[in-house]
Amino acid sequence: MTGPLRGLRVIELAGLGPGPFAGMMLADAGAEVVLIDRPGATERDRERRRHELMHRGKRSLVLDFKHPQGRALLLDMLAHVDALIEGFRPGVMERIGLGPDECMGRNERLVYGRMTGWGQEGPLARVAGHDINFIGLTGALHAIGERDAPPVPPLNLVGDFGGGGMLLAFGLICALLEADRSGRGQVVDAAMVDGASILTSFIHGLRHMGHWDDQRASNLVDGGAHFYGTYETADGKYIAVGAVEPRFYAELLDLIGIPPSELAPRMDRRVWPEARARLACAFRSKTRDEWCAIFEGTDACVSPVLSFEEAPHHRHNVWRSSFLESEGAWQPAPAPRFGRTPGAVDRPPPLIGEHADEVLKMFGIAAPTVSRLRDGGVIG
Repeated sequence: MTGPLRGLRVIELAGLGPGPFAGMMLADAGAEVVLIDRPGATERDRERRRHELMHRGKRSLVLDFKHPQGRALLLDMLAHVDALIEGFRPGVMERIGLGPDECMGRNERLVYGRMTGWGQEGPLARVAGHDINFIGLTGALHAIGERDAPPVPPLNLVGDFGGGGMLLAFGLICALLEADRSGRGQVVDAAMVDGASILTSFIHGLRHMGHWDDQRASNLVDGGAHFYGTYETADGKYIAVGAVEPRFYAELLDLIGIPPSELAPRMDRRVWPEARARLACAFRSKTRDEWCAIFEGTDACVSPVLSFEEAPHHRHNVWRSSFLESEGAWQPAPAPRFGRTPGAVDRPPPLIGEHADEVLKMFGIAAPTVSRLRDGGVIG
């Protein structure tokens, strides 16, 4: 293992979306992440596992931790780790005897990471939901989309991953640093509704200054401004324009061939629709790649809108090795980058239960105990 978190040991209870993403972030940075898979995996589950990229770099153990002996084994393991990641609804872990009190009673330095949509407490805490529901309560979903059309979900990036998994990973590292000073762990309550909210801090600042309108596509960075948005090109592809500052905007117009006086005043919102139509007409005159050649190396803040298939092969991404290929699949490389202790993907997503013997040996579980638990169906 490489990376700045080398030596850190984490147990992740298998879940969906943000919990695995947090575990991937830690594993990419060098942490030893043991994934506890549950019994009863279907053939489809097993076939999918190698493609579940958020489990890269982890080891898998199948363990029925709802069984008394499985719960006892998990508690024994937690006595020798730094952090736990769980993503069940509030109260589930407590009901099966694996709540913070029980786990931290075995390891007072344990950082207990909890990933939910609504948080551990509150009127909606026990209600089901998904990314779209969580970001709906924050204002973020309302702000994304066309002016006279319904809001558009930004994939599941804002709730699940930016506001969820990355928030949990940050919270875990903060708590682990504090535990080094105090000698005591704590619970990290990471909620997607909280994380998505904090991602909108910049927008709230604009609102306080009177620079943000709740009408979609009427603001500086929501596609309202003609100098910040996407435009279709002659070949049906798109380019992204982000010429916010005056000098960048001047360079944009110069390279397109439009006199600045024809689209003035730049910050007058009343002229934005007409200016957008003018730019749209201009951009449809050439293909995406032709425009990219024109803007190459300039400060006009223009870039191609690439598909997921195209992105790994763009020359800038290739130069930075922003994507890597493993097991025939392109995937984002670990980020951020560390100058002295670089992160890495040291193994593909594990098959379900692939590392049972290896993990149990790592935790010092005696062979007779392993045999007994396996015979009893506690270990898969």
